Amino acid sequence: MSTFMAKPETVKRQWYVIDAKGKTLGKVAVVAANILRGKHKPEFTPHVDCGDYVIILNAKDIVLTGNKLEQKKYSYHTGYIGGLKQISYKELMAKNPEKAVWLAVKGMLPKNSIGAKSITRAKIYAEGEHNQQAQQPVAYPVD
Repeated sequence: MSTFMAKPETVKRQWYVIDAKGKTLGKVAVVAANILRGKHKPEFTPHVDCGDYVIILNAKDIVLTGNKLEQKKYSYHTGYIGGLKQISYKELMAKNPEKAVWLAVKGMLPKNSIGAKSITRAKIYAEGEHNQQAQQPVAYPVD
């Protein structure tokens, strides 16, 4: 008996909705990364992009446990000399909660072309409404 290998042309993509209200950032990011990667499917193949679309709602109501809100920092470099910038997650969650969730999900995806393609299928919204009703997304539970 041979092992089944998924082909890129046979992958059927579905849309899922995750409600992040009251959930921790890490748990939501893990579930979203697994959906984007396709690990929830029985026909998962590591070298084929067989993931689905994910919509994350209520990013502004996501929870960080412990002192992470004050202590955790997001660092980036502008490209200029001395251009290292840091922003605390408290400021980031107040200014742009979608980016905080996007960074957490992106960090859990593989650092290759499959991961780069997968993160484009994530739609993150700060509020509880989304524009993808035509795709008929299915609610996905976060435990």
